[in-house]
Amino acid sequence: MTLAVSFALAITLLASPELAATRRSEGEPKPAGSQTSEAGNFPATIRVMPGSPARVELTNTGNQPITAWSFTVSTPTATGVHREAHAADVYLSEVTGNLPGAPPHLDRIMPGQSRALPVDAAGGDATAQITALILQDGTGLGDAAALKTFFDRRVAERDQLKAVAETFRTVLASKRGTAALEELQQRLRAGAEDTPHRTAREAVDALLQKAKGGGEDEADRSVRTYADFVAKQHETAVAHAPKKQ
Repeated sequence: MTLAVSFALAITLLASPELAATRRSEGEPKPAGSQTSEAGNFPATIRVMPGSPARVELTNTGNQPITAWSFTVSTPTATGVHREAHAADVYLSEVTGNLPGAPPHLDRIMPGQSRALPVDAAGGDATAQITALILQDGTGLGDAAALKTFFDRRVAERDQLKAVAETFRTVLASKRGTAALEELQQRLRAGAEDTPHRTAREAVDALLQKAKGGGEDEADRSVRTYADFVAKQHETAVAHAPKKQ
């Protein structure tokens, strides 16, 4: 694997989405059937896995890959119920999922697959409930607010990746190797502060430093490989940004 691709993964490019967790207040009434409420509503099941570290298992029982999910883990307490809400959007793992070092829990869940997902806490009496899923074809199921958040973020990522990809295309059309990297460094430093621009800047900085100690041909191969990688991410974002009507 080339330096460009391996470095893109090492700096946790946008293609490696993070699992986010937020806590809700204790004392709310426990939702009925929280462990099995997905039945009949989602092409998936979820359960709290025994043991440590705390995890839940999400199983795809449908016929399409699951590309995003949100769920809640509920644990009874002395004063009510402690709830953690977790969400992850992993559609870009279509491009990066097979790269060495990619987080295995942040990958699409294929039909018939089960995925162990880390959570902060899940005792023996905890239950889990799916709140939203997005499927490969853009079908969104479940909580409308969660789905809107997912798709709004996808649209933003699509546009950000487009801007980065176009910067690479423009520069590489007229320059190569170290000269291209230096021009990209200047343009990206003057660009936006979103994740695709920031991680592209970090990648270009590392590639330029490496290029100064190596050959011009290797520098050119590295920057063009990285540009192809960004272009593939943008193509994937274009495909997954629209919600299926």
